[in-house]
Amino acid sequence: MTFRPRKVVMTSTLPTHGQRRRRRPAGQPLHQAHPAGVAPAAAAGTPSIAAPPRAAPAAPREPLATSFSELSLNPVLVKALAERGVTVPFAIQAATIPDALAGRDVLGRGQTGSGKTLAFGLPMLTRTAGQRALPGRPLALVLVPTRELAQQVTTALTPYADALRLRCATVVGGLSIGRQADTLHRGAEVVVATPGRLADLVNRGDCRLDQVAIAVVDEADQMADIGFLPQVTKLLDKVPAGGQRMLFSATLDREVDRLVRRFLINPVTHSVDPPAAAVTTMEHHLLQVDLADKSATVTEIAARDGRVMLFVATKRGADRLAKHLLGQGVLAAALHGGKSQGQRTRALDEFKSGTLDALVATNVAARGIHIDDLDLVVHVDPPADGKDYLHRSGRTARAGQSGTVVTLVLPEQRHEVSRLLAAAGIRVNCTQVRPGHPELTRVTGARPPSGIAIAPVGPAAAGHSGPARTRPRAVASHAGAAAPAPGAARHRPRRARRGPGPGGQAGFSAMSR
Repeated sequence: MTFRPRKVVMTSTLPTHGQRRRRRPAGQPLHQAHPAGVAPAAAAGTPSIAAPPRAAPAAPREPLATSFSELSLNPVLVKALAERGVTVPFAIQAATIPDALAGRDVLGRGQTGSGKTLAFGLPMLTRTAGQRALPGRPLALVLVPTRELAQQVTTALTPYADALRLRCATVVGGLSIGRQADTLHRGAEVVVATPGRLADLVNRGDCRLDQVAIAVVDEADQMADIGFLPQVTKLLDKVPAGGQRMLFSATLDREVDRLVRRFLINPVTHSVDPPAAAVTTMEHHLLQVDLADKSATVTEIAARDGRVMLFVATKRGADRLAKHLLGQGVLAAALHGGKSQGQRTRALDEFKSGTLDALVATNVAARGIHIDDLDLVVHVDPPADGKDYLHRSGRTARAGQSGTVVTLVLPEQRHEVSRLLAAAGIRVNCTQVRPGHPELTRVTGARPPSGIAIAPVGPAAAGHSGPARTRPRAVASHAGAAAPAPGAARHRPRRARRGPGPGGQAGFSAMSR
């Protein structure tokens, strides 16, 4: 099953092989009745979700709503949205919410940043309002692939859940499982979870899924990429048949399609967002640098006036680059799966708030993470494939804003990366640059760093948290760079001059493999 990216809404009803496997028993209503004005449920004693007859011609779709007040959401939610200045729904929200409110199974295709969280979250909260979960038995479940996305979803939904007096719980690895079990025992109507930790809590008996009426799988294609689909399948098997299922994915590959066919019944499909390659507000640049110039080039980019997200291939490369940037006077932190949850959360929060100038990340940050007003993404290490390129690049030019994506390549990588970009629908000319090059400055805002090292106090190191102190330190200088303070070279003369190489900053990670 494939989808062509379009800017207009496409709706269809997909027959599935799982139809015989999961039927809603007669007389078993969903937990939450539809509010007034929502597409009506059937009369008492009949299923709440009714697909249109197959033989009947499809009725013309009504125009998309232009405000949340037109979407039959709980009035309390509409008021809470308005108080936060959110009055006009994004396309995926306007298309998806009516079907989700009606109890239909939904398959949504859209890039991260398109507004998917509220697209499934608002109808989920509306349909769950007025109920109370028993200890350890949630009523709604959202499965996501990463801890960061779980926290982001919870943060986005909590103000609206609070308005309806619903309780949200986040269940992820890297944090105390005992505390999470205690939270579930106190009761939570909505649980946002990563599959591994939720499976642990289910196996311990701290959570049961037999009361879940609405189950959502977000970023399903990333679940497939990192091998989570078997766990997702086992968890969904524990959810009662007859409930509502919603699945959102940027792409529909073979494994995701198998999940759709197994668990969704006659899903209505909405595809409203083009891939990153088709985002007209996103500029793509391919810049070739020599190995000897790459370290200084990356440093100048990171020293720009504004934030930048730098993607590398490995955890070690992320730590190395973050440490190097701190030594050059750029506030930077690393974000990858090897960090503790506290370090990851702190680094992300400080980057979002503007405390950090550069966030050096592996692909853990390439999906689902939303950062307001980020206008530059740099592939320090070229991605492995076109899908990684599009998802990394999707951290900028979100929600209609503009952004720039830069890929740095060594001469021997140029042709391979050009083919990768062409396969992803990106066609750009390659420009040779070096530190201080006018085109580098024009595209990225690169400028020489201060050269005054920043050393975070305490154990955070490259994670950089809390107050920081600075001291002069020797730096590898280049045109226009600030001169080191007298005598500073004795602090780190050898390390600062190490330069590119297999043990230094050849590409900061997998560039030399």
